[in-house]
Amino acid sequence: MSKCNYCAFYSHACASPDWDKYTNDIIAEIDFWANTLGHISVPTVFFGGGTPSLLPTKNFAQIIERLRARFDIDANAEITLEANPGTLDAAKLTEFIKIGTNRISVGVQSFDDDELKFLGRRHDARTARQFIDAALSQKIRVSADFIYGLPHHNTKTVEKLCRQINDIGISHCSMYELTIEPSTPFGKMNLQMPTNDDMADMYQTIQNTLNLSRYEVSNYATPGNECQHNQNVWDGGAYIGIGPSAAGRIFMNDTWYEQIGNGAKFEKIDNRTRAIEKVITSMRTVRGVLLAKDVQSVLNMEYANEHPELVKITGDRMCTTDNGMIVLDDLLVNLIN
Repeated sequence: MSKCNYCAFYSHACASPDWDKYTNDIIAEIDFWANTLGHISVPTVFFGGGTPSLLPTKNFAQIIERLRARFDIDANAEITLEANPGTLDAAKLTEFIKIGTNRISVGVQSFDDDELKFLGRRHDARTARQFIDAALSQKIRVSADFIYGLPHHNTKTVEKLCRQINDIGISHCSMYELTIEPSTPFGKMNLQMPTNDDMADMYQTIQNTLNLSRYEVSNYATPGNECQHNQNVWDGGAYIGIGPSAAGRIFMNDTWYEQIGNGAKFEKIDNRTRAIEKVITSMRTVRGVLLAKDVQSVLNMEYANEHPELVKITGDRMCTTDNGMIVLDDLLVNLIN
């Protein structure tokens, strides 16, 4: 419906989208990958943003039906739909669930109306709460996204946000630090952002206040409610990106390929590059990276052994300590040969 002030992701605001053409294009991509990879097992499906909750349910059903026809979709597959409050009502949500959605990720961002306006969101706090309540009443898994580290934020504002999240009773949430990207409206405003030390204090406040456990640098959940789709991506598994700008990593004929949907890219990835990707994504998680041979070949084990305050090895995995997670970007630069 519109672009948010902080958003640097691929998306287009469109007053009158041609949903049938879009759906046919998506189905054509599904058919292409089914013809290329065969009737493969698919344990998770993730409809990501933009705002897929704007999609008419009949088009959503057509996509799900084609996925089930061309792939082996597990009967208990996690099927996630990202949604923004105000883009669907309880009746449309029920239709999405009947068609197959069993997990919903809600773009809330804040429970403060002034902050929502500042961020460029179209909904208010009341609408967000009502939508979360409606989703929870459907007995599906509910996640919500929030943003912290706004120009006026401090540990007290973040603590208040965390207590509000605790009160609504969701089993998963994503807590994203506001990052200013040059190409966005925020990038042109010369905002006075919190310092890195202040951001670190707010990050620690989340850990100390939220009733959900951190399992990835920005993601928190009750045990068993972690996002299975994202865990596969972070752990270095294969996945297909369908649609404009959707990223994929395809493994076939013993070779990894970097893939972007809509036919934008399909290129071989050398083993070293793919191993580095696995380190970067897996070290974001609490369980860390699996120390397979390819991963070990790109790690600076001397640095890891010299910094037990940042890195620890447990069994066949390497992960960060709590202190290491706070300085993850810098740690990765030093950890990768």
